[in-house]
Amino acid sequence: MNLNDGLKERRSIRKYRTDKVDKNLIENIIETARYAPSWKNSQTSRYNIITDEALKDKIADEATCGFEKNKNIIKNAPVLVVLSTVDKISGFNPDGSYTTSKGEHWQSFDAGICAQTFCLSAYSNGLGTLIMGIFDEDRVSELINLPQNEKVSALIALGYTDDKPKAPKRKDISEISRFI
Repeated sequence: MNLNDGLKERRSIRKYRTDKVDKNLIENIIETARYAPSWKNSQTSRYNIITDEALKDKIADEATCGFEKNKNIIKNAPVLVVLSTVDKISGFNPDGSYTTSKGEHWQSFDAGICAQTFCLSAYSNGLGTLIMGIFDEDRVSELINLPQNEKVSALIALGYTDDKPKAPKRKDISEISRFI
């Protein structure tokens, strides 16, 4: 697959087949995703892979802030990835002060790059994904026993797609760019 084609073809998937996803395939996706750029090559993103149905259901029931769509997606996807980030490294100086005026923004920026890279790698391996942002971070952290020095950045559903959504309308280049 051509990279540009993959960037244009990948979609957010909300319906998954029940097929299990092989652990080796997930590791292959992470192998690629770990090449995502990060602040000073800090590589602070972590992939917490959940395949246990009971735990996925518990997260869906107790940590989606009542958002039914995410609850249903988590319950139906064969895999849930809790993307976490080692806290207070990306965008920080060794003494704990901010390196730039962006404050903690770089931590989210790095997590976003990792999430996108993970999703593109999954797509190139025949899997669909959905990045979800509506969740109770504290409850998710508690349910998966996340290390205290990490924060949940996103939830990513993963599995074989049972959906072929069309590309949403895109803004014209003139609306999103400015040549100076």
